[in-house]
Amino acid sequence: MTFENIRFELQGSIAHLTLNRPDKMNSFNAAMHAELRMALDQVQESKTIRVLVLTGAGRGFCAGQDLSDSQVQFVPGEAVPDMGDVVEQNYKPLILRLQNLRVPTIAAVNGVAAGAGSSLALACDLVVACKSASFLQAFSKVGLLPDTGGTWFLPQRVGMARAMGLALLAGKLPAEKAAEWGLIWAAVEDTEFASTVDALALQLSTAPTKALVRTRQAMHAAPGHTLEQQLSMEAGFMRELGWSADFTEGVAAFVAKRPPNFTGA
Repeated sequence: MTFENIRFELQGSIAHLTLNRPDKMNSFNAAMHAELRMALDQVQESKTIRVLVLTGAGRGFCAGQDLSDSQVQFVPGEAVPDMGDVVEQNYKPLILRLQNLRVPTIAAVNGVAAGAGSSLALACDLVVACKSASFLQAFSKVGLLPDTGGTWFLPQRVGMARAMGLALLAGKLPAEKAAEWGLIWAAVEDTEFASTVDALALQLSTAPTKALVRTRQAMHAAPGHTLEQQLSMEAGFMRELGWSADFTEGVAAFVAKRPPNFTGA
């Protein structure tokens, strides 16, 4: 499948999805959204992909919405674009696809992640950034609120006080501080960024895939559950995973004191 606004490449069981509009800081337009949906559907339908790495081309990860795109462009004297419709058609399905993906996901933040680009990164299971990267909730500067799940991800990751400060003040958050606050998994030296991401992707690609995804689902469900409900969910997932081939292999490897050979089954 040929794309114009993204790159989609496979290296064994690792899928690499790169936002590829470097001249626009990889900002979103309608065409990019359509290509992202197709690529994520391909990951979902694959029987061999076991991890997805999402990154950006050039010097930035993603600058959010391209305000020159025809879907959102404001022309004086003409009807104002329906921003809610843009979210419903594009950003909502994008985040739901990522959150429901059958494999774990890594956001490799190689530069600025602003607006919807920041929220896109936070929708992934692990976020690794180079130390020169930064996160910016720029919505208040144009009279909007954080979308693409931003109002859901931010308070959960850093607490209400910091989430409100990031959203209302629209200040740039350096990657190192983002890691200190718990917004992301790690901030690493720029020279070590690529090798760190590759090592994480390899580790996840050889892990028990279904167990990782069920872990994601359970953790995301927890804030809306009572303890009793969460315990019941854990029991259901443990029952399912306990019947999996990967659990059998994991126990056998533990007893034999050898590395496990998980297949994602």
